[in-house]
Amino acid sequence: MTVAERGMGLGLRAVATVAGSPVLDRLGMRRPVERLVYRATRDGARTATTAARAFTAARRLAAPARQRKVRSAGLFDLTPTDEQAMLQEAFGAFGRTALRPAASAADAACAAPPELLALAQELGASMLGVPEELGGAMEERSAVTTVLVAEQLAAGDPGLAVAVLAPAAVSGALSLWGDADQQARYLPPFAEDDPPAAALAILEPQPLFDPYTLQATATPSGDGFVLRGEKALVPRAADAELLLVAADVAGDGPALFLVEAGAEGLATTPEPAMGLRAAATARVHLHDVAVPASARLAPGAYADVVRRARLAWCAIAVGGAQAVLDYVIPYVNERRAFGEPIANRQAVAFAVADISIELEGMRLATLRAAARADQGKDFAREVAIARRLCTEHGTAIGSQGVQLLGGHGYVKEHPVERWYRDLRTTGVAEGALLA
Repeated sequence: MTVAERGMGLGLRAVATVAGSPVLDRLGMRRPVERLVYRATRDGARTATTAARAFTAARRLAAPARQRKVRSAGLFDLTPTDEQAMLQEAFGAFGRTALRPAASAADAACAAPPELLALAQELGASMLGVPEELGGAMEERSAVTTVLVAEQLAAGDPGLAVAVLAPAAVSGALSLWGDADQQARYLPPFAEDDPPAAALAILEPQPLFDPYTLQATATPSGDGFVLRGEKALVPRAADAELLLVAADVAGDGPALFLVEAGAEGLATTPEPAMGLRAAATARVHLHDVAVPASARLAPGAYADVVRRARLAWCAIAVGGAQAVLDYVIPYVNERRAFGEPIANRQAVAFAVADISIELEGMRLATLRAAARADQGKDFAREVAIARRLCTEHGTAIGSQGVQLLGGHGYVKEHPVERWYRDLRTTGVAEGALLA
């Protein structure tokens, strides 16, 4: 049985579990999920459509479509709204029942099962940032909502969460900063039954990477630009039908460019890393890739993209750390040594308590930064604080999870070794996701 076939079986069992939840009725998602079950049963595994999609504007927009900004009561209150709580429940159930059982095989294969990705898109993962005018489901654009969804998915498995959320980074960027023509051309497909695979590409293969000092370049040429350089650890790059690539424009600094699959000079090579292997990371090569001037995203968007990308990685770290905590608590209570549970040992109990304390700090710092972004306030400082906490404590929590399981923590029979590898990504990743 192939990884895809195993993934389909796991995905369908997960659909059955998720479909039994009343949350689907409250979200209006029962019919899409039922359609997925029908199609998966009828058609089996779907084939990839890389480079086959033709992006065309079905209609012209008089002005860019934007989601309404979140209304703030002026109080510091991070209690999720009813809508956010429902999304947490839906994506949390999906992460636990669909992503986690498929994670080990996906990590070994360095690829996410297509059926799980399809189910995630049916639940609306790629359209969180798409305006209602263009087929989206959310009236308000909310970084807090995206952070909560990313955390729930990552609690199932961080690698698969990145694979699921990669297209949302592109649709979210287009929603926030795309002009009317770019939105009309590219955004509607993200709200369809078969949204395009897409990825944000910022990171480059250089030590101590600085996103504001890019080696990839965009040289003006005629009525467009020529892109040259390389991008590293881009999730699902080999399957991507649309890339949003960061490159330096001489005199203007870093900018973002939309590049469609099949563009001449565009190539990818597999680049499996220590962690997030299920995200099918690859290196993107730009050999004199010509793009029109209309492919450039709005000037001034780049710094906000980097901040929101770092914020999304913090959410992935919080979800991964929560997965570790949820796993080690029952383990230390059930594992016995010298006639008693190892949780009775003070050192073990204190270690679990430290994980819980550090996790709450990571979560609150991340939500605080997201809340400021939603309020239209400067959130650069808050993102920097959250990233520092999530990098240091996320890595420590992954390591402590392995330590608490002893020899079991070192083998693939238990998932903590995979989560440890995934949690180390927060400090080196740039881009790929967007809050």
